[in-house]
Amino acid sequence: WLSLYTCFCYWNKHRSYEWSCRLVTLVHGVIVTCLSGYVALLDGPWPLTHAGSPNTSLQIHVLSLTLGYFIFDLGWCLYFQTEGDLMLFHHMLSICGMIMVLGLGKSATEVNAVVFVSEITNPLLQTRWFLREMGCYHTFLGEVVDFFFVFLFLVLRIGGGALIMCAMVTSPDPSWLLKAGGLAMYIVSLGFMVEICHFARRKMLKK
Repeated sequence: WLSLYTCFCYWNKHRSYEWSCRLVTLVHGVIVTCLSGYVALLDGPWPLTHAGSPNTSLQIHVLSLTLGYFIFDLGWCLYFQTEGDLMLFHHMLSICGMIMVLGLGKSATEVNAVVFVSEITNPLLQTRWFLREMGCYHTFLGEVVDFFFVFLFLVLRIGGGALIMCAMVTSPDPSWLLKAGGLAMYIVSLGFMVEICHFARRKMLKK
């Protein structure tokens, strides 16, 4: 991911460092959403019934790819000091959770599902930023992107995340530490939801 970021910086010398970082984030979001979605929905095992099951080779590859990205992005955010405490805490929880799952050799099923419901909104989030930078945010396309971002966040990250969390907490197989981390991650998502609801309220009031 650092190599990709370096290439984007070289190809976009007239742009800011954040532009290149968000391109990396966009690429990661698209790739990992597709891979984690395939693993969770098609390749299996089903996360709502097999929480705590042994890791598969594909799950290991997906989580390793995601772990590398989060380490890169956390380092970038700390260096440039662009994010608040909530986002930094989210990144640290994600890194610790994936390291634990890869080390234990189990529970990648539910963690991969969490990655899917979390990352599926990321490409839309980055698209919003790029539209704003290019002066195209206050258009019909910007409205469509905002709608699907809020809709997918509430349905998948909050609704789907709650189902995954219940399956993980009630299953006897996952580690208690992983369960605690999962609950903390869901609380972080609720914090993001509050921010998004405030954004949606302001947007509606302007209309």
